[in-house]
Parts: sequence; C-alpha cells; structure tokens
Amino acid sequence: MSTAPSLPPARTPGRYRIAVVCLGNICRSPMADVVLNARVADAGLDDRVEVVSAGTGDWHVGQPMDRRAAALLTSEGYDASRHRAQQVLAAWLDEHDLVLAMDAQNLADLRDLGPGSAGGDADPARVRALRDFDPEGTGDVPDPYYGGDAGFREVLAMVERTAEAIVAGLDRVVDA
Repeated sequence: MSTAPSLPPARTPGRYRIAVVCLGNICRSPMADVVLNARVADAGLDDRVEVVSAGTGDWHVGQPMDRRAAALLTSEGYDASRHRAQQVLAAWLDEHDLVLAMDAQNLADLRDLGPGSAGGDADPARVRALRDFDPEGTGDVPDPYYGGDAGFREVLAMVERTAEAIVAGLDRVVDA
C-alpha cells in the first residue's frame, strides 16, 4: 500500500476548492464529484470544502450523468441527480486548490490549458492525477463508457478509496 502525497495548501484560508476532470464529464469525474462531496459532508467539512467536476471536451455540456453511472451511485446510496456536465475552464487552474484528472491524457490537457498565476504552465502541485492520492496505486482511472457494469464498479471502488484518502488530508489544509 502506498502513502498518498500531501494536499497542496489552500489558496484562501478556511476554504478549499477541488475540481475533478475527465473527458466528457458524464462518467468518471461526476462519480468522483458525488462521492467526494458525500465524504466531505460526512466529515463535516462541506461548509469549507467545495467539489465540482468538468470535462475537457464540450460535447456533453448540460447533460446529466451517464445513466449507468447514476444508477450505480444511486444503488450505493449516493445522490447522482444534480449533475449536469460542464467543460473545464482555464481559470479553474488558478481558482481551485486541487484539480484532479482521471487519466494521463486529461492531465496533459489540463496542464496545456495555459499559464497559471505564476506565469508558467499549470502548477504541477495543484494539477494532479486523481490516483496520485489512491492508497492502492497510481495510474489512470479507466473510462467505463464503452464497457459494462464491471467497469463502473471498478471506477467507483477507486473513487471511494481515493476520496477517503483526500478527505483524511483536508483538515491539515483547510484550517491551516
């Protein structure tokens, strides 16, 4: 089991903003958004931590979550009803404390969005892969879109354990 790296510090004391990003914002990142928001609320941090999701592509903007992802989340006790797909904006790189990509291509796309506040590429301490925080390993969160139910369950398991690890580190950065 690997040790998850530390979360970057909050840009605003007492407030922490996290964005999770995949390709179309209908499967992986909305699942992470819903789970992470639930874990944040369970930890009593929802008044200080904001979690949103988006896609690097724009073709699903305004659409609800993939029906299979929503059905799985609902069956596991999560509320998947509020999600509407949106596209990530370059400004998010400066506005969020942590931007988490679901795979290497999304990570590269995020880092290519442009200069951060320091005048260079996106801050690599703040723009990371979601699985950098997964206690069971690193790599891509596989895209379940073209597969069956097993792929969605695999993604949910990755997201749940990674959300736990992220929430465990939030107290140190939110109140710092």
